[in-house]
Amino acid sequence: MTGQAAVRPAAADERLFSRTYAAATFSFAAVMFLTGFAALAVVPMLPVAARDLDGVPLYPLVAGCFVAASLFGGVLGGDWADRAGPGRPLAAGVVLAVVTLVVSATSTTIWQLAAGRFLDGVAAGMIAVAINTAIAHAYPDRLRARALALMSTCWIIPSLAGPPLAGLVAAWWSWRLVFFGLAALTVIPSLVVVVMLRNPSWQGQGQGQGRSRARSKQETGPAADVTPRPALMVAAAVSVGAALGQYAVSGWDVRHLLCGVAGVALLVVFVPRLLPAGTWRAARGLPAAVLLRGLTSGAYFTLEAFVPLLLNTARRVPPVQTGLAFTGAAIAWAGSSWLQGRLQGRVSRHRLVTAGALVMGAAVALAAAGTLPALPALTAAGAMVLAAVGMGMATPSLTLLSLTHSPPGRQGYASSAMQTSQNLGQMAVMGVAAALFNLFLGFGSADLAAYAAAFGLLLVPSVLAATLAVRAREA
Repeated sequence: MTGQAAVRPAAADERLFSRTYAAATFSFAAVMFLTGFAALAVVPMLPVAARDLDGVPLYPLVAGCFVAASLFGGVLGGDWADRAGPGRPLAAGVVLAVVTLVVSATSTTIWQLAAGRFLDGVAAGMIAVAINTAIAHAYPDRLRARALALMSTCWIIPSLAGPPLAGLVAAWWSWRLVFFGLAALTVIPSLVVVVMLRNPSWQGQGQGQGRSRARSKQETGPAADVTPRPALMVAAAVSVGAALGQYAVSGWDVRHLLCGVAGVALLVVFVPRLLPAGTWRAARGLPAAVLLRGLTSGAYFTLEAFVPLLLNTARRVPPVQTGLAFTGAAIAWAGSSWLQGRLQGRVSRHRLVTAGALVMGAAVALAAAGTLPALPALTAAGAMVLAAVGMGMATPSLTLLSLTHSPPGRQGYASSAMQTSQNLGQMAVMGVAAALFNLFLGFGSADLAAYAAAFGLLLVPSVLAATLAVRAREA
């Protein structure tokens, strides 16, 4: 029995919502829906909360510690899922998400808000990895792509309703009520997941995998488990290093400089231990898929950060139109993800990654064109939608490739490595782009030229991802 043997046998005509898979599908969808709702509703509230708590200078730490903590949460969830099955880390993640929303809602200082966001990042990392691992366990190969597409689709309504509803609640009452309301809503999927955990089949999967690995080591020796299990202390060190880096950009004195140096040192020493060997040189298989996840995520989320800033400051686009760009991007991502699910078996996964990366490269070029005064300002807004099309093609394909290349019973490790790479890619690419942006402004360049330089930089990870995608192809 291997990790794949835990997948329930099913008739060829069964679907995601047939009797065999309905409970798992509804549970996963509910968790992803409210996770997306919380993520998209909370982020617009953070500047309001930071101002109310007299902590605007520390806003970069509040905004960035979520990503830093999700590194640790992803490794914790992946290791736990490999040892005991995905049910327990999934349940722990959603319960922790409720607790952290309450911590943020009751914040009396900016540091408490930062702590709440850090814990929320741990919860989000655990949930994301556990969901991916659970999909690998619960569905056969032919349904996994559609299950991942459904998870993306669950973000459509939150992207439409989350930010405006949160804004109305904050305007009429308080930003704290947004956090309290989300905590109350998240209790429901928490209870559903805990009940699902009581199903013996979920508990048996993790135990079966453990017995399988034990037998494998007895038959082939300790060297059979070629993928090392990352130490949680290493993941914690990486999270602390990333958080120190986020704090360092909030000021320019000696203390901030020392924190920046310490953060970079921690990342350089410990990050390689969280990723598969050969990741930096795009070794074929899982290492290449992990690297591609970092490249594509870094390019997309940096574009998503700079385009609204361009529209709101340099091009003077009304905030409502900027918000519509976010909505369009979410719909485009979900639609593209649905399409790649329908292409299962017709187009090679690595070719979909190549196509997605090329579409993102075109989006970056469109964003750069949006800095030209002669073109309409909303040209750059269209870049967000186009980039989301590319990500909808590339992200689920890379997830499937990582699960295909992962050793038997180690889908949790593969999922945590992908999550780690995604977060590191976001921080690294955005950091370099921000440095280039500030460099241009420091030399007295016009704002539009600084934006054009930042967008031009994003061509590098997009082109690299398109070029290296072939190294992640299935055997």
